[in-house]
Amino acid sequence: MIIAISGTPGTGKTTLARALRDKLGYSLLQVKSLITKEKLYDSYDKENRCYTVDTKKLNSQIMKRIKEKKMQKKDLIVDSHLSHYLPASAVDMCIITKCELKELSNRLKKRRYNKNKIRENLDAEIFDVCHTEAQEQGHRILVIDITKGINTKTLSRIKREINGAQSTS
Repeated sequence: MIIAISGTPGTGKTTLARALRDKLGYSLLQVKSLITKEKLYDSYDKENRCYTVDTKKLNSQIMKRIKEKKMQKKDLIVDSHLSHYLPASAVDMCIITKCELKELSNRLKKRRYNKNKIRENLDAEIFDVCHTEAQEQGHRILVIDITKGINTKTLSRIKREINGAQSTS
């Protein structure tokens, strides 16, 4: 099973990915660390304090790791706000994390994002960008609101959805 977890920055992707890794025993690919480790960026944006990612190189590296896991018959969670761009044929389920705007704004302020970057991410959440783009890619999608965190009920719901996806593949 290959699960892509995507969503606007600050909505809880990494928290959910780690909780699922711990609950299900899946491997976890944190794309943010892969980008820096493999130097999959063109430059560093000082104003926004982030890398400008070379998406072709990134997708190539992610697909390489997905293929390795599939050959080993092992499960993988891909954690990134870019993971919904992966081909639907490579991913069994795409989980989109959501968060209420006030809480999202607070989380981004804690990360010391500048006002423009906060506005950009709030707009992405308002317009449901990651979800819409995942639909356009043809993914099997599960939307999870984790404004108030992740509890056993949420994890159980996701596990049921994963089991359902496995039985239809």
